[in-house]
Amino acid sequence: MDRYKRQKARMVETQLAARGIKDPRVLKAMTTVPRHLFVDEGLIDQAYNDNPLPIGEHQTISQPYIVALMTQALELKGRERILEIGTGSGYQAAILAGLVDRVFSVERIASLATRARKILDQLNCYNVAIRVGDGSFGWKEEAPFDGIVTTAAAPAIPQYLLEQLVPGGKLIIPVGGRDIQDLIKITRNSADINDIKKESLCGCRFVSLIGKSGWSE
Repeated sequence: MDRYKRQKARMVETQLAARGIKDPRVLKAMTTVPRHLFVDEGLIDQAYNDNPLPIGEHQTISQPYIVALMTQALELKGRERILEIGTGSGYQAAILAGLVDRVFSVERIASLATRARKILDQLNCYNVAIRVGDGSFGWKEEAPFDGIVTTAAAPAIPQYLLEQLVPGGKLIIPVGGRDIQDLIKITRNSADINDIKKESLCGCRFVSLIGKSGWSE
């Protein structure tokens, strides 16, 4: 455990703080959540490296910097209800769980959702709800959300997600082709879903968002 503690501290110092992650709550969450629990056993020694890692089913756990960047971009205060599209390993949900009231996460691959649920329960992240389904539809029954974070790339901004944001809410989503995208921050300014502000955070490479408002299988 001391070894992982040192690795986490080094990750936060060299990969996050040194590259512009300044939100103290985000940095604390990245220091606290044990990333090594979310990677395959054979890759555990790489858990705190500055790169994504495979988690099976052709999916990945995102690079730590990208997780922190997306989380910081939500501008969280602590009482939010956040929607995550693409549970994957469960790591992003675990980071969010310590920062907000509720996290709702949609994963299309049942085996990944089951594995993530087990790890999140182990960490007492009981404020995370997971459902299996097409994440490009969002989670209408639990909407609206104060923020939405999408951990898979879409060819365009899904209208369903914009509709489920509160005015003032933030949507963080990679948009572009299947090989390379821009990580976009969208702020819904008012009740009019066309009244939005878009900012590009960085270039990125994510797995594809598969679904009605994403890519076909």
